[in-house]
Amino acid sequence: MHAQCDIKNRVLADGTMTYYFDPTNFYTTKSKSLKINIVTDKEHFFIALQPSPFPPKKEGKKIKDDLVIHLADKNVYRLTHYDTQYRHNDSVMQVLYLIDQKDIEAFSKFEAVVAEINMEGTEFVRSYDFKLHKDAIIKQLACFLKKEDK
Repeated sequence: MHAQCDIKNRVLADGTMTYYFDPTNFYTTKSKSLKINIVTDKEHFFIALQPSPFPPKKEGKKIKDDLVIHLADKNVYRLTHYDTQYRHNDSVMQVLYLIDQKDIEAFSKFEAVVAEINMEGTEFVRSYDFKLHKDAIIKQLACFLKKEDK
């Protein structure tokens, strides 16, 4: 059974159209959660993380560190910090990390195992084992890549 390709889109302030999925819970406890999804502008692919709780805008904008993800192929991938966004009247903070073009294939084949996150000012400054939805990235990328083949 494959994931439903329920792709959403929205236009950014600069007029760029972006496509994304509703975020999936990647890590969750009673006091905090981290959601993850793929965002694309059709040229680049990003992993978006939504931490909760999250710091106010002034603090959140200090998040500049890259995201490091270990995939099931036993390799380690570094995703460059791209942007920190506050949305829905600042009720959601989303941090975007760019997936290197050369790594797209690996991300679309291998499950995510560990994410090394350093989101300064949030509770997410350590390594997290993917327990939920290890294949969320694979499924979402598959939807986008399939659409592009057409």
